[in-house]
Amino acid sequence: MTSTTTTSVTQPPGVRPATPQMLSHVAWVTHDSIATAEFYENVMGMPLVNAFTDPNVPSTGDPYPFLHFFHRMQDGSIVAWFESPGLPAPAPPSDPAYDIFNHLALLVESKEAVEAWVPWLHGHGIDTIGPVDHPGIAYSLYFYDPVNHIRLEVSHPLDPRWNSNEEFAHHAIAEWREMKREAEEAAPGDPREQARLVANMIQEGRARRPGHEGSAPAQ
Repeated sequence: MTSTTTTSVTQPPGVRPATPQMLSHVAWVTHDSIATAEFYENVMGMPLVNAFTDPNVPSTGDPYPFLHFFHRMQDGSIVAWFESPGLPAPAPPSDPAYDIFNHLALLVESKEAVEAWVPWLHGHGIDTIGPVDHPGIAYSLYFYDPVNHIRLEVSHPLDPRWNSNEEFAHHAIAEWREMKREAEEAAPGDPREQARLVANMIQEGRARRPGHEGSAPAQ
């Protein structure tokens, strides 16, 4: 998409701008701004720090009147929402995996802080999964935003290098590319068989983080 705004900054061709400093905000559509604001402020403890309306989308001019509102975490990063009257409900995902993999993870200061969320959420009628120990990565509790059905995670890192393990990350991406290629060649046009073959490769240890034997399947 081409920008419609002119700037005074001249960036040399082929020179990448500086890496972004932090997460500014993530934003989703809600169909109930009141219930959403109450959940994030009163249950999650994230204060409502800004909100505004507009009759059109500023970036595109599309005629969707909206309320945009923002909830802040301790480091200043934001979870934000739009409500626009008359929008239909989103189509359901084509596979349950999308409701599992797509999630927002929120960092807390300790494993005890993760565990403290269990009775608090249960007291507000919210079911939880875990805490789950991800060896070498994080200690995590999972639950759903009860208004918008977005999967949330409260998490404490178990390894100080969890977000700075660049060498292994590049190895894992390269190995994953090769695993997908091998599976596609072995079972062309059969995505379920390709997934089974990739699972077998992971069980053999390919691209798996050191010291982790792989998670057990659901019973």
